[in-house]
Amino acid sequence: MLVKYELLKILRKKSTFIVMAVSLILTGFLFRLPVMQYQIYDQDGVIKGADGIAFEKEQYAELSVPLSEEYIAETIREVQRLFEDSDNVGYDGNERFLIGDAYWNKVAPREKLLNLIANTYSDPNEMRGYNNLPDLDIKDGTHFYHKMKGKIQAVLDSPSRALSREQKEYWGSMADKVDTPLQYGYYGGWEIIINSFELLMFALLAVCIVVAPVFSGEYQSGTDAVILSAKYGKTKLTTAKIAASFLFGTAAFILHILVAFVLPLAAFGIDGYDLPVQIANTAIPYPFTFLQAILINIGIIYLVLLAMIGLTLMLSAKMKSPYFVLIILVPVLFIPMFLTPNGTTGAYNLTLFLLPYRAAMPELGKYISYQFGGLVLDALTVRTVLYGVLAVIMFPLARLGFKKHQVA
Repeated sequence: MLVKYELLKILRKKSTFIVMAVSLILTGFLFRLPVMQYQIYDQDGVIKGADGIAFEKEQYAELSVPLSEEYIAETIREVQRLFEDSDNVGYDGNERFLIGDAYWNKVAPREKLLNLIANTYSDPNEMRGYNNLPDLDIKDGTHFYHKMKGKIQAVLDSPSRALSREQKEYWGSMADKVDTPLQYGYYGGWEIIINSFELLMFALLAVCIVVAPVFSGEYQSGTDAVILSAKYGKTKLTTAKIAASFLFGTAAFILHILVAFVLPLAAFGIDGYDLPVQIANTAIPYPFTFLQAILINIGIIYLVLLAMIGLTLMLSAKMKSPYFVLIILVPVLFIPMFLTPNGTTGAYNLTLFLLPYRAAMPELGKYISYQFGGLVLDALTVRTVLYGVLAVIMFPLARLGFKKHQVA
């Protein structure tokens, strides 16, 4: 009953409705924006929005295939034959490219796939496109998956990454778990989501704004004296406030996730949820499908939310005004937005990747790892452990802070 009362107390505030409404509208707008801005080209010009999405999905109809060595070899040969006809080739002074029907009919519908193949044969930190495929010698076969593993190893051996032997073995072992041949297909909606996770920081801020007055609001209204002098004021009621904040945060998080996911998936469709993330970048070492990667990252962001709710409640129990609480929370959430990592190793970079804003970003292809003696953990694992521990610590500290509050 106390939890229900405290939850209703949060929900009945006009400020709760306003903050949640603004947050949901903002989340909906930000996750809808890629749909509104989407455009693709054909020979007649640009196709925008829903029409462009439908056009691209139609092009992908013939591309839902396993990327076998034979399929890749034939695909490369087709492009090479196109470049052999000089009427198909243009030149801008730097590189050759296909023009006319050769491009629009043979390359444009599968350019993303062709670029994926070409990039697999590139060196680390080098980007290649379909126009580099004629340079490949595939008389003895493509050896595509051998090249894929070789590129990952080259990334791991790069001196700039300064990875230890244990870290290289960790990533190499993980990459070996990727199933091949890769299944290719359309994954537009999931790509939008996986590239937009950091936008959920506004939802986390909204939850923190709502729960900030849970304790400090009692100080402002002067009801802290009544609560703390009551029979269960320092025990059951304090616990009820924390439990209500947890329940509200969870419900708000689920609602924001639904809004964030439904809008792009309604436009782009759910196609590709079971495809491997390597079809976006063959150098990704995680053996995940798009759905698995997204669910794991949702779990991490939820733990970040719980830790932030715990921090908010702890500050609320210590401070006499919710505004002072937010003065601390806003920088914690958003200052990392303006900080750019200069690599994937070193104390600065490894700390930055664990801060709330960066922790919301999957960073699947960056090989971010943390070593503790002989133990190596990837960023997703460390974020899970870190924010899980912080959440467990923060809630009792918030409870203790309110119990020890001295009434003026």
